[in-house]
Amino acid sequence: MLKIGTLVVENRLIMAPMAGITDLSFRLMVKGLGAGLVTTEMVSAMGLKLHQKKTIGYLKSLPHERPLAVQIFGARPDVMAIAAAIAVESGADIVDINMGCPVKKVTKTGAGASLLRDPHRIEQILCAVRIACSVPLTVKTRAGWSQEGPNVCDIGRIVEDCGVDAIALHARFATQGYRGRADWRLIEKLKRQVKIPVIGNGDIRQPSDAICMRKQTGCDGVMIGRAAVQNPWIFRQIVQLEKGVPVREPDLYERRALIRDHYDLLSASVGEYGAVLRMRGLLLRYTKGLPESRRLREKIAGIKDRASLISIVDDYFHQLERSTQQSLKE
Repeated sequence: MLKIGTLVVENRLIMAPMAGITDLSFRLMVKGLGAGLVTTEMVSAMGLKLHQKKTIGYLKSLPHERPLAVQIFGARPDVMAIAAAIAVESGADIVDINMGCPVKKVTKTGAGASLLRDPHRIEQILCAVRIACSVPLTVKTRAGWSQEGPNVCDIGRIVEDCGVDAIALHARFATQGYRGRADWRLIEKLKRQVKIPVIGNGDIRQPSDAICMRKQTGCDGVMIGRAAVQNPWIFRQIVQLEKGVPVREPDLYERRALIRDHYDLLSASVGEYGAVLRMRGLLLRYTKGLPESRRLREKIAGIKDRASLISIVDDYFHQLERSTQQSLKE
C-alpha cells in the first residue's frame, strides 16, 4: 500500500507516463495486470488551456483504471494552474508535473527537464498549481539537468516546501537521456532529504530489480517504464515476488490473448485504422525475444484490420506451439 496525500494506492507499483504508450488502452491493460497506479501520457498545459480537441482527448478515462494520475507539462505558472484545474475537473485522482522530460521539443520551451535549470520557476509553478489543485500533487523529475547544475536534493526541498505530496525520481541527469546506468544512490539520498514519499525510477528491467531498488534506496514506490512496454506482466510478477511465490511467465496463450485484447481496446478508443497502426509497432515489443519473431515482423505490414491481425498472430503462435510440442517429443 502507498499513501500519496489523501489517496491510498493498493500497491507500490506505478506505470510511468510514456508519450505514445500510456493511452487509455494500455493503462487498462497494465492496471489489470497489477499496476497500483497508472498515468496518462504527458499532456500539454497550453493545449488544455486552449481546449484543443486532441489534447483534451488525453484526459479520457474509465473507472476500471482508477486511481489515475494526469501528467501535465509547461513552463508558465498561470497556464499550469489552469491545466491542473481542468485535469481535476476531468476526474484526475492525482495531478503530476513533468520536470524530467529531456526531449528537445519540450525542453526548448522551458518545460520538462529544462525546469531543473531554474529552481525559482519550479517554485512559482508548484505554488500556483498547488492552489488550483484539490487532489494530491506529485512531480516526476530527473537527478538534475547535468552534474554541474542544481541536484535533485536541492529541488526536493523546494518541491516539499511547495506542498507537493510525492516525488518520482528518474535517477539519471537530463543530459544523459537514457544512456548509462541510473544511479540509485541518488534515490536513497533524496529519500533521506525529504519527508514526502519518494518513488524510484530507472533501470527496472526485470521483476527482481524492483525488489532490489526498494531494499537499496528505501523508496516508497517503484515506477516502471520501458520494461512494462515489452513485458506488461512485470507488475504481476513483482507482486508474486513480494509474496514469495514463484514468478509466472506468460504462456503463449496468454501472450496471444493480450495482443487481441489490446487491439480491441485500441479499436474502441481510436478506431480500427488507428488500432492497426499502433499494433504494428506493439507486436514487435510483445514478441521480442520469442523464437521466429522475424517471421512475424515480415508479415506485420499485411495487418489491415482485426481479421488479418488475428490470422497473422494466430498463425505465428500456432507455429510456436507446434515447435514447442516437437521439442518436448524429442
